[in-house]
Formats: sequence, structure tokens, C-alpha cells
Amino acid sequence: MTPMLLATVVHMALLANDADSYTEAHRVTVETGKPMVVMVSTDWCAPCQTMKKAIIPKVREHGLLRKVAFAIVNPDRDGELANQLTGGGPIPQLVMFRKTATGWLREKLVGGQSVEQVEEFITEGLAHDKAAKKNHGKDPSEESGDRQTPPSAEHESNDAAVLEDNDSSQHG
Repeated sequence: MTPMLLATVVHMALLANDADSYTEAHRVTVETGKPMVVMVSTDWCAPCQTMKKAIIPKVREHGLLRKVAFAIVNPDRDGELANQLTGGGPIPQLVMFRKTATGWLREKLVGGQSVEQVEEFITEGLAHDKAAKKNHGKDPSEESGDRQTPPSAEHESNDAAVLEDNDSSQHG
């Protein structure tokens, strides 16, 4: 592999990683109001790896992740942030934050899931978000959701997203 080709591959990998960083997803959701979905997973958790390597790529392929700000957080690298996201709960965990007229709403999907289950979770969140905007901020799902502002992006370590993707390429 030529040095120029290697540099291009590394640059593309870094750009792809930036797309899944919590810092970038948080920025997008705060600035635009777009819902944010965060997957909290580790390298040693088998269901987490299945979600990260098989399920999430299919959801991305179907175009659903373009409709939300998406991030992956590894508790082994960003324990404080992961704990704030999950409340210390089990992994893997998908956490969705949506901004409503009365504040932020957090919804969770816990455990290993199928492509269909993940897509339904995201689609329902997007539908509630759309309905709330149509009803002048009144969100019908607010009663069932959990109120929590997304943790600040400053908790994320600088190398988390880079390590996240590099680790996944070593295992598959």
C-alpha cells in the first residue's frame, strides 16, 4: 500500500469515526433539535459487539441513522459519560434524547436487539418528535419518557471514537 493510499484510508476512517463521536452528536442535537441516539457498548460484551458489527451497520444502510444524531460511547473509555447516559444500567443500551417544549426526554432500549427492534425504536422516537412539532410542542410520549438533559459533550475522551472503530476492525 502506498503512503498516499494509506493516508487516505486513515483519513477516511477518522472521518467515519467523527460521525459516531458523542461530541459531534451532542453538538448537532443541541444546535438543531434533531433527536440523538447513543449506543453504549464495550469491546468485551458479546451482545454489544453483535449490535455494533451487525445490527447498527444494517440500520445505517437503511438510512435511519441519517435522521438522528448518532454516537457510540464505550464505558471502559468514558465511564462517567456512559454512567450518565445509562444511569449505571446494563449494556448494550440505546439511549434516545429528544427535545420537547418542556425539556429533554430520554428513552432507552436495553439489551441485544434485532435490526427491526432498533429501527422501530428510532422510528417511534422520530414519529413522537414529528407529532410534537405538529402539535406546537406537545409531545404525546412525554408521560412515558424519562426527563434528562443529554450529558455535556466535554465528558468524552478525545480518542474514544478513534479507538471505538479501530477496535471493531481488529475483531472482525
